[in-house]
Amino acid sequence: MQSFRTELENPIVERDIIELEKKIRLFREGSITDEKFRSLRLARGVYGQRQQGVQMVRIKLPYGKMTLQQWKRIADISDEYSTGNLHLTTRQDVQVHFVSLEKTPELWAKLEQDDITIREACGNTVRNITASDRAGIDPEEPFDITPYADAAFRYFLRNPVCQEMGRKIKIAFSSSDKDTAWTFMHDFGLIPKVKEVNGKTIRGFKVLVGGGLGAQPFLAKTAFEFLEEELLIPYIENVLRVFDRHGERSSRHKARMKFLIQKIGMEEFERLVKEEYKAVKVKQVPVDAAAWPVTVPPVPGAIPAFDIKDPKKYEAWKATNTFEQKQAGYFAAYVKVPLGNISSTISRQLITALRPAVADDVRVTANQGLLLKYILPENLPYVFNVLEAAALGEPGFDSIADITACPGTDTCNLAISSSTGIAAALEAVITDEFPDLVYNKDIKIKISGCMNSCGQHGIASIGFHGSSLKSAGKVLPALQVLLGGGIVGNGVGRVADKVIKVPSRRGPDVLRTLLHDYESNGQPAELFNEYYDRQGEKYFYELLKPLTDLASLEAVDFVDWGQAEQYATAIGVGECAGVVIDLVATLLLEAEEKLQWAAEAIAGGAYADGIYHAYSSYVQGAKALLLGAGVSCNTQTGIINDFDKHFVETGKFVFPESFKTRVLQINGNEPTERFAEQYFQEAQTFYNEAQVFRQQSNEPVQA
Repeated sequence: MQSFRTELENPIVERDIIELEKKIRLFREGSITDEKFRSLRLARGVYGQRQQGVQMVRIKLPYGKMTLQQWKRIADISDEYSTGNLHLTTRQDVQVHFVSLEKTPELWAKLEQDDITIREACGNTVRNITASDRAGIDPEEPFDITPYADAAFRYFLRNPVCQEMGRKIKIAFSSSDKDTAWTFMHDFGLIPKVKEVNGKTIRGFKVLVGGGLGAQPFLAKTAFEFLEEELLIPYIENVLRVFDRHGERSSRHKARMKFLIQKIGMEEFERLVKEEYKAVKVKQVPVDAAAWPVTVPPVPGAIPAFDIKDPKKYEAWKATNTFEQKQAGYFAAYVKVPLGNISSTISRQLITALRPAVADDVRVTANQGLLLKYILPENLPYVFNVLEAAALGEPGFDSIADITACPGTDTCNLAISSSTGIAAALEAVITDEFPDLVYNKDIKIKISGCMNSCGQHGIASIGFHGSSLKSAGKVLPALQVLLGGGIVGNGVGRVADKVIKVPSRRGPDVLRTLLHDYESNGQPAELFNEYYDRQGEKYFYELLKPLTDLASLEAVDFVDWGQAEQYATAIGVGECAGVVIDLVATLLLEAEEKLQWAAEAIAGGAYADGIYHAYSSYVQGAKALLLGAGVSCNTQTGIINDFDKHFVETGKFVFPESFKTRVLQINGNEPTERFAEQYFQEAQTFYNEAQVFRQQSNEPVQA
């Protein structure tokens, strides 16, 4: 593998990319284990696919924003390194697939030329921070949350407190109480609020913590009804420090923050968070929202001649896909992107044609579409015409006809059955049999290829996730049907109920049955979830039960949507989070590496970062020795306590008080230069003695 040179202005980014290239080379040479390398590449946005030998690269777009030039850069990257397809995700990222591992550093370097990163797009990190796509133009927002989402993104990118947590962290900002970012299903959910204090308007956020979907959905709990804006980022850091230290690390399925809160209770969780306050880097992080660059409307220019071929469709598109911004005289337009897939060719075509009519600020939406901003009313027909020419002018954005689906068995290791195939079949049912529902934005249909909920089925009015059934000794693809999920508002949400499981090929019949029943028995103006509540889960189970009959199966039922061969379950190793690394030698190497990072940070005046790196070195070194002694560890707190039990109380290591007291100085001291240097030197001494102990493994060691 040949090395390459980057031409980036940011030395931190450049070092990151060169480090990835170096680690790929060492991995290929066999110097780095597969487990270690997997966690490293995941934190750099490189994710293994279902297909062996190729990677999915996740491009991190904070709150879904990309300029037209960034969009073009991503399209060009997909042509050069991928398949020419851009997949828009429910986390407002863009994914490209079938990328050669050796090409990922070069790909990353080219993205960074337009300030686009893949860093921490996967792995046990703070993932992409999402936000309401209308932020900044929402007529109902108390204030624009975009500067705050951006500040949080930049603060936690490469931050030592969130590089190797037990699991991923997801943060979402909603623009108003309508909660269109679904704050209730995130580790951190933020909703903007204002209040009057002594005649002055104060900005802040309602803060929710501990939400999540997956196989066991949890609604987030309210931590603050109002937290002042400058206290928000320090609070998030406090929580991350607690999660890093106390969160589960062995059982991946119990490692999200929601499980930690469930285990210890909200009262104890809040106590631990307050304990960390003294040690955080800064006690306030003010965001100068007034200095935030305002999105500039497009410079008025000549619009090419065009002709609306279907005026009726245009009116439907205008009614369902556009809205008037809070900035008087401008409209925004949504683009319905089927299954979130848009080609690089179409992307460049749109960029060129739309440039005279839209702002240089395009948002990827959380339902896998696009939002175009600052369109003059007289230019709406032109924008529609451009979209229609690209086969993207369909009305019904965010309606029942706009189905959200993850990639499923197309590329994902964890998928059990097809998401994209059944999504297309369900959209055909709406289009062909219920065309008037294109105006219905109450009912949401969401599909995931497995129970992990990347397609957000757990908060859908009508949700499906991939599963399987057995009949006469053969396996067939199936769908778990969920009903009744959705947004209530102001941080309150509904988790859908699992109602029944049916063969996948009967998914369209499930939808037909539900919609016909709703049309026939729903009360005037009754919303779908209101109807579901009135009738009850058992009613819908009995309604759909005839579709579960396996006695009438046909050959086609054993073939999944979009496939030609008989179905067989083929689930790979999931990479939604990094794999825990338990090799003693590797852990000691990591402890040494963290000490190097600590020294660099302290030398550069980043004392809090240096202290945290030193803390991580303590934990990694202790874990290495414990594992060498056959003691398994599942939390950092457990590691610290177990080291006292197995190494200090037995006299193998000696501390003035205890290992725990030594290590947890981290949250009892301000992050000053003096403490940083002292803590680093003590961590360095411990690491040196740990190495001696591992080699000799007999005599007690003075630390």
